[in-house]
Amino acid sequence: MAVGLIMVTAGVGYATWNHGRNADSAAAIDHGLAATTAPARDGDTGGGAPPSATDKADPPKVPVSGTGRFSTADASGKATGHGTIRRYKVEVEGGIDLSAADAAHEIAAILANPRGWTADGHDGFQLVSSGRADFVVKIATPDTVADICGAAGLLTRGEVNCDVGSTVVVNLKRWLLGSPEFKGPIEGYRALIINHEVGHRIGHGHEGCPGPGKPAPVMMQQIKGLNGCRANEWPYDAKGTYVGGPGVE
Repeated sequence: MAVGLIMVTAGVGYATWNHGRNADSAAAIDHGLAATTAPARDGDTGGGAPPSATDKADPPKVPVSGTGRFSTADASGKATGHGTIRRYKVEVEGGIDLSAADAAHEIAAILANPRGWTADGHDGFQLVSSGRADFVVKIATPDTVADICGAAGLLTRGEVNCDVGSTVVVNLKRWLLGSPEFKGPIEGYRALIINHEVGHRIGHGHEGCPGPGKPAPVMMQQIKGLNGCRANEWPYDAKGTYVGGPGVE
């Protein structure tokens, strides 16, 4: 599942493919996705087939397609954090059983969490329902994700997320089912998606594992493998210390 200020130019997109494959094939697929002037952002937070019924009892059913039209969540909130406040909207595709307001409040709670990006002291966020927005988070069915991302030259095959311009396109399949590579509750996986992509927007690049047994940075492409680190969905720990690692390409 793939996103500035990540310094994204309109029309340039990023996508993530299935990292249950071997590393060589995953890299080839990732870097072959974009038919734009910039390479695909590979291996962010998507990927993997949905868990089977034996792995998760009664998993939610995910519609393959929706109406293709989006409703903006009628939800807004106070700005959280300090310094640069980025306004954002949340939109949900029609024809799916997902409350736009509920999704917006969940995303707002992630971005306002004391372990989130506001802990850096110079970034903040505000959920809005109208007016100017610095970025938009769209939650869409697999077919619609494929259409939106495909228009930017990205191949998602209905499985993963992508970023196009100032839009984060979240695949409903990933939002509801998560990824088998993330061993934790679905709420944690959603936090990882949002924190990773918003991290790119405020200028953070990818990072590697800082050492065996340590928590993985949010900006690590955790879906490609933890390399000895522990899965983690928050940029900062409970003491307010940044969970970082060495920079990687």
